[in-house]
Amino acid sequence: MDSSTDELTPEEYEKAFDGKESQALKQALDIRKFEIELYWKRATYFWTFIGASLAGFIAIQASDFANKQDLAIILASLGLVFSFAWFCANRGSKFWQENWEKHVDQLEDKVNGPLYKIILARNKPASIWEKFVDVVSGPGRISVSKINQLISLYVCLLWIVLLGYSLPEFASDKSVNWFYVLIIGLSICTCLSFLWLGRSYGGGYFHTAQRRKSRVRPANQSRKSDA
Repeated sequence: MDSSTDELTPEEYEKAFDGKESQALKQALDIRKFEIELYWKRATYFWTFIGASLAGFIAIQASDFANKQDLAIILASLGLVFSFAWFCANRGSKFWQENWEKHVDQLEDKVNGPLYKIILARNKPASIWEKFVDVVSGPGRISVSKINQLISLYVCLLWIVLLGYSLPEFASDKSVNWFYVLIIGLSICTCLSFLWLGRSYGGGYFHTAQRRKSRVRPANQSRKSDA
């Protein structure tokens, strides 16, 4: 752990919010709700680019352009980068959402009881028909965000397949197409940068502060004297 970051014990955590549990719980619930809203807004943002890339790829494949293969590889690489960025953004959003959910778990007992931790469910189906109806139309303990994350992973793998489909057939007697190597290499480096450079900073922060001065010049004071 970074030297500027301290790991709290359970007692230190309780002491940090002692007497402020109600306000802290309200803040944690509000930020959690805000994170969920941002989660779905980000999904819409990425789907716009991914959908446009996929539509362009399909249109290119159905066309008779002379540089059809070049455009297909560019679009497949672009779709892969956007899809992997979406996958990483889903993981990041889920991390911060769970962070605030864990705060709620710790703070709610002293404010309104273990409301968030107690789960109420339907009675178990008694007959085979009821089990069938429950599977088809009943609720299930399935995480919507996990499904969304699996979809983003599937789309990433799909773009990898489409990229491989777009590449020319490999042959040892053919020269290397350095344009394709550059495009694919740049895409791979960009995806790796999401995992390396895109990680949230976990250390401490040391700030600098500046205050800007502002005042009203008196009416009887000339600009020359003010200068």
